[in-house]
Parts: sequence; structure tokens; C-alpha cells
Amino acid sequence: MSVETKVTYCRICEPLCGLVATVEDGTVTQLRPDSEHPLSRGQACPKGIAFVDIQNDPDRVLHPLKRNEQGEFERVSWESALDDIVARLRALPRDSIGGYLGNPPAFSYSHATWFAAFMRALGTKHTYSAGSQDINSRFAASALLYGSVTQLPFPDLPRTDFLLMLGANPLVSHGSALNAPRIKDQLNGIAKRGGRVVVVDPRRTETARAYEHVPVRPDSDAWLLLSMLHVIFADGLADEAAIREQTVGVDAVRRAAAQHPPEETEARTGVPADVVRRLARDFATAPSATAYGRTGSCLGRHATVVGALIDVLAIVTGNLDRAGGTLFSRGVIPIEELAERAGLATYATDRSRLGGFVDVLGSYPAVLMADEITTPGKGQLRALFVSAGNPVLSVPNGPKLAEALPQLELMVSLDLYVNDTNRYADYILPATTWLEREDFPIAVASAAPTPFFQVAEPVVPPRGEARQEWAVYDEIATRIGVEPLGVGLLQKLAPLTTRLPVRANPRFLFELLLRIGPHGDRFGLRRGGINARKLRALPHGVVLDEYAATGLRKHAVRHRGHRVRLDPPALVEELARLGDRHDEDPDYPLRLIGLREQRSHNSWMHNSPSLMKGAGRKHQARINPADADAAGVLDGAIVRIRSRFGEIETLALVTDDVGPGTVAVPHGWGHVGGGWELANKSGGANSNRLASSELGDVERLGGMAHLNGIAVAIEAVAPAAL
Repeated sequence: MSVETKVTYCRICEPLCGLVATVEDGTVTQLRPDSEHPLSRGQACPKGIAFVDIQNDPDRVLHPLKRNEQGEFERVSWESALDDIVARLRALPRDSIGGYLGNPPAFSYSHATWFAAFMRALGTKHTYSAGSQDINSRFAASALLYGSVTQLPFPDLPRTDFLLMLGANPLVSHGSALNAPRIKDQLNGIAKRGGRVVVVDPRRTETARAYEHVPVRPDSDAWLLLSMLHVIFADGLADEAAIREQTVGVDAVRRAAAQHPPEETEARTGVPADVVRRLARDFATAPSATAYGRTGSCLGRHATVVGALIDVLAIVTGNLDRAGGTLFSRGVIPIEELAERAGLATYATDRSRLGGFVDVLGSYPAVLMADEITTPGKGQLRALFVSAGNPVLSVPNGPKLAEALPQLELMVSLDLYVNDTNRYADYILPATTWLEREDFPIAVASAAPTPFFQVAEPVVPPRGEARQEWAVYDEIATRIGVEPLGVGLLQKLAPLTTRLPVRANPRFLFELLLRIGPHGDRFGLRRGGINARKLRALPHGVVLDEYAATGLRKHAVRHRGHRVRLDPPALVEELARLGDRHDEDPDYPLRLIGLREQRSHNSWMHNSPSLMKGAGRKHQARINPADADAAGVLDGAIVRIRSRFGEIETLALVTDDVGPGTVAVPHGWGHVGGGWELANKSGGANSNRLASSELGDVERLGGMAHLNGIAVAIEAVAPAAL
């Protein structure tokens, strides 16, 4: 037997923790934390360790599958699959072809890039992603404030004295939209040096229990932030010098904040006025402070406004682009900024066929897909690629999308499993896992308090006939006569190089971009700079600087004069719409929020025996004792949760971790079909069935689905099991 160990890193979520794989006769038999990784230092979460289950899953798709006339999948060759797919695409207008990109490609340097380039080359408006159920409001806020849709400001954790978090639970999520391995140590470090970590959340999360918790009512973050800004301006605590130097348009923020004193927002937010005033004063007078929000703040009715106000809080207190504050992101491989210049990453350059929504990173709200399939007219969606995604579970009103998908003339999925969505596909093409491909950290890796870089080589060859997604898109593009990354676009991405092939593979392109990046060797002109050859000799990765850079405003902000714009018209209009709006509905008196779990990840890791084992692995709705008592719901019993748009049934967990009026339900559960046996048996309910798919309920600036703060009611269905 041949046994060897190989160094790699996890690509499930943002920390990118170091791992060591044990390989026996070409099969990964174990994953363990890498004790020599400079940042994660021997720590990894259960999901990373359990990925060996996914890698070797007997339910995994390993050969191309085609739906036959009986509606069943049968194995076919790659050649026959691609021949038929290409023939069907050639018969369709290019603007009728679309794609949906799931969450995993965010951690693949090649997949996301080639998918975006393929969609751009087609000239289609039908590009969708998990971002409209996750983070696009953050990017929209950056586009409005900084003129850069890819800018991802992040908290300077190693140096801050005050961290304010809204809707984030990093002790479970490990720092979403933030590249910070061992984030618990970083948060503890703030407290140990005399600083504060304050968590604003409707639920007493794992992070809130460990630090200071400010309970808040769901979907009221905009009012809380405006009332904090009200105090800062009224009490003369704003850093006027920083405001003059860094921004334009502050008067619009002053006017908006003036309308929301804490005494008036208290009824909406549930946060007492004196608590708001103290919180605002403490934030503004701390030696350094930063604010950070994630999915809880990204999925409400005013998600982009909230994302912008989180940054505005740091900006007006002089905490932008300074040590211990909110820092601008800049990648070791500067793909984000280059993608903007090349037209691959855009905001509000076009509008959707239905609803008139602006594009965010070239994509539109995924909730549109069902109607785009069923609504006739020029540009109707007729062919769809679904790439590492499961939108039937992740978008509002999944059953509506499930009914629409069979009406497509062609649906192609690139995935590891037959899932709830691609069970309707014409073809399912087997994709590689991250253990079977090379990688460079991009995207969220730019939001790193400690700049770091690591190159990963394949741990094992692809199983079966799995292929990398970029290669599949490149092959299809070649056959239908489009160039995802032709010479013209490549020269925009790599302006220092003129000797480029007409087509380039990802490794070539990204190794080149690495060399011209902020830490690159500039092809030998910068002594001590990095290149891929040097990095491959450092398999555990290398720390590039002790701290993230400050003084990047003139590089990061694209508005005139490199000044942050605090009064973009779209943002000012949304602030004005806040008014004194109340969404009280006596038929649906409670508010639904989502939550992340330590041993669950979106909709695609419920087939892992390691993660699903144990009596506690049940889908449960967290309900406050007062609300449960009023509805006659007992702990452990089945509860029905209803909204104006649908209903689900799941188990009740009665707990005061959620405040009165709040119900918290994990997302990603409720598998209803496909080839993943354990996931189908695991039960649970799809909380997104409670969300609205009506266009009027889609957030306008970022195209976000309304998944946080949904009005619901609960009722008992069955008594608790004995």
C-alpha cells in the first residue's frame, strides 16, 4: 500500500484553513488540520475535516448523465454530451442562454472567472448567483460609496479597540466575507487588550454569548444605525477633519440621521434609547473602532442601505483606512480590480428584462429565474447552466422555480451530486472537488487582516470522469464560437504583458497576475517579490505582512478625487423611503430570521455521515418561550410556521436565545429529491418557502431576496415525542 501526506487548504468558507491530507493508493482517507499553517495553526472546523466524506461519497456523480425519454438519468460519454449540448445551444439566440452560479465557486480561482467570462461572451442578461441570497447588497453598497463594486471593506481585527458586529456569528461562520483564520483568538485578543466586541443580533448567538450582546428586532438595523449616527452628529462626536478629507455629500447623511433619534427608533428596534446613545458614544470615542455586518444584515428589506450605513459609521468617526478601523481590501492577485476594468465586474450598467433590476457583478436577482423562463418575449430564458448550485432550495418559492425548470429547452448542471435542482436537468456533468484541482486564493482572500498567500496543488487526480468546470465552459465556448478570455480581454487583465496566447488557461493567467500584483516580483524587477515558483516551495503558505495596509483610499475609491460619496442618489432615495414605515400584521405577528450551524453548510453538505451523525442533528426552529406558550407549542414538538407566501413544518426548540417575536430557522434543509440518499433522509424544512418571490419584495439596490425579518405565525401540529 502506498501512503503519503499532502498539504492543502480548505475551500468551503472564507478562512481557508490549512489541511493535511492522507492519501492511500490514490484515495484521500483522512483530512486533519495543518499545524504548520502560519495562520490557522492546527485548527479547522468539522466541515473541513468531514470533506473526505464528500470526496469519496458513493452518491457522487462521476460520469456525465443524460435524462432519457423516461425521465431517468443514464450514463453517457463526455463527447456525446458536449455534442448534443453544443448543437442545442447553436439553435438558440445567445441572449436566451443563462447561468446560475452557486456558493462553492467563490472559493475556486478558475470556476467563477470562466463562468463570468462565458456569460459575458454570450452577451446575455441571464446571469444569476447565490449572491442575491447572500452578499450582493454588500457589493452594491461598495459600488455606491466607493465606485467599486468589488471593494470588500473589512475590520482590522488585530488592532481595533471596538468591534461592532451586526447579524454576524463568526464563532460559527468563521468570519464570512472576511479572511481571518482562528477568528475566535482574534476576538479574544480584542477583549484581552482592553477592547470590546459588541454583537447586535435578534438571537443570542454563540458569538453574542461570548461577548457583549445587544438584542435587536429583526430587520431593524437601518434604524439602529441611523439613530447611532444621530447621536454622533448631535453630540459633536463626528471626525469632521476626516469627513472633509475623505468624503463628499455628508449633509445627506446628517439629514437622514436627524430624523431618527434613539427615542423614536426604540419602538422599532427594541433597543432602549439610553443603550443606543451609550453605544454610539463609546464607538465614536474609542481609540479605534470598526463595524462589520454579514448575512443577518444583508438580507432585510433595506439590505444595501444597511451595508452602506455600517461603513458610514466608521467613516464619520474617522475610522476608515486607518489602523484598527475599517480597511480597504486589496488582493495579492488583484483579480477584483482588474475584472472591473475589463468589464467582468459591473454595477448598474444594465437592467433585467423583468422588473428592471440593476446588475450586481453582472448578475441579477435569482428570484427572477422562474418568471424569466415562463414569460415569453425577446430574451426569454430558454437554456440554463447551473454551476455548483441548488437554487430550488436557496431562492424564495423554490416550488415555483421547480415547476418552471422543465419548460427550458436545455438545462445543464455541473455538480458533485444529483440535487433538488438539477434533477430537472437534461445533463449533469461531473465536476472536480477542491482536492482534485490546483488553486490560488482570490475573492474574499483580499479581505485579510493578515495578508497571506498559499498555492494548492491537486491532492489526488479527479475521480471517475470529473473535469474542472472552467475547462468545460472553455470547451463549450470554443465550439459555439465565443471567446470567454480572448486576447483583447486578457490584455486588459494583464496590461504589463503583450505576449499572450489567444486563449489562456487559469494557471497561466493567475500566475501572471500574481507577479504584477502588490506583492509580486514584477518579473524580476522587484527583489523579494513573490511568484508561483517561490510559493510552491512553501506549501504551508507565507505571511506577507504583519498587518493589512492602510492608506489605500486613493487606490480603492474610484469616485472623482478618490473621495467616498455619502450622497449617491439611489442611496438617498432609499433612506427617504424608510420614513416611519411599520410592517405590523396581526395575522403574522412574529419575524423569521435565518441562522448558520457549526455542522451544516448551506444546502450541499447534508450527505456527510460525519456531519449528520448524532441525535442532535435535527432541523429545529428556535422559538421564544413566551411565543411558544401563546401558540401552544411544546419543546421538541412539530410546529407549523406560516407566512403570507407559504408554510413549513419542523421541530420546535423552545429557548430564550431568541427574543419575543423572533423565530430562527436554519437554511439549506428540506431536500426533496436527487441522488444524495442521506440528505434526503435527514428531513428538515426549506425555510425559503416562507419567503416572497414577488418582484415588489426584492430589494431594489442590490437585488436581494427578503430572507430576514419575514412576517410569520406559528401553531402547534403535534405534541413532543416522549
